[in-house]
Amino acid sequence: MARKVLALAEIRDGSLRNVSFETIAAAKTIAQGGEVVSVLVGESVQSYANELLFHGADRVVVVEHTNLKHYTSDGYSQALMAVVDAEKPEGIVFGHTALGKDLSPKLAIKLNSGLVSDVVSVEEAGGNLIFTRPIYSGKAFEKKIVTDGMIFVTVRPNNIQPLERDESRSGEVKAISVDIKDLRTIVKEVVRKTAEGIDLSEAKVIVAGGRGVKSAEGFKPLQELAEVLGGAVGASRGACDAGYCDYSLQIGQTGKVVTPDLYIACGISGAIQHLAGMSNSKVIVAINKDPEANIFKVADYGIVGDLFEVVPLLTEEFKKLKVHS
Repeated sequence: MARKVLALAEIRDGSLRNVSFETIAAAKTIAQGGEVVSVLVGESVQSYANELLFHGADRVVVVEHTNLKHYTSDGYSQALMAVVDAEKPEGIVFGHTALGKDLSPKLAIKLNSGLVSDVVSVEEAGGNLIFTRPIYSGKAFEKKIVTDGMIFVTVRPNNIQPLERDESRSGEVKAISVDIKDLRTIVKEVVRKTAEGIDLSEAKVIVAGGRGVKSAEGFKPLQELAEVLGGAVGASRGACDAGYCDYSLQIGQTGKVVTPDLYIACGISGAIQHLAGMSNSKVIVAINKDPEANIFKVADYGIVGDLFEVVPLLTEEFKKLKVHS
């Protein structure tokens, strides 16, 4: 059954987030030969439209307004409802990001729709679309089928493979005028506590530290390794609670959930709350002095040793490999 599916794009720090292209890929599967319409919301964002077309969108709908410069659920829900009213889609796909997790339930209620959240794969089988999502903090997976009404899903970043970029793709870019008003919240300024870098939720490589780093200074070797690998630095809640780093780096049940290609856990014991945020990483490397540490139970590779000795050695070896590659 061919469907029209909306895919919400997200912009951060002046560029499209990779999850924007993943929502298009998921929408393609849901559309089953129908039309995928990418949606851009913000202030002066139309310049990003072509990139969405290159990644597989059939059309792009743009909603621009000064009240959409910063995200608010009120403003974005008004914009998205106007797009839904104009396009009348059979499906909607958001990223399972901070924005998507906040906005999707509000929109689902307005549309009287169900919502399948945190989807890690979409496949067609036996005439049905099957959505797979983790449950019980990643210990199990469930498969869901939407039997009636709107297909509304959020997809976990770094799990749906984007379509190959093709600059020969083209399509209509249409602007919709929406009067964004009666906002209960207005964001005057956004102050970032951490330095600019790769978004943890979209990073292909993450080097994470726990209490074993012992101090804020202890994160420096991890930052050097992450830089060599082109990755991001994360942390356990224990490291954040100890004041070694900002809570924006926290990975776990009460932090960010990540699924990188490579996760290097340094001085992390492996509390169940932390494992809930990273156990679905494709390859996990654990470095810990304690051979009985719980982190080794989920690791693909384990190194028993002092992280302050092991991490610099790894950094030097990776530098050598990059020189000779």
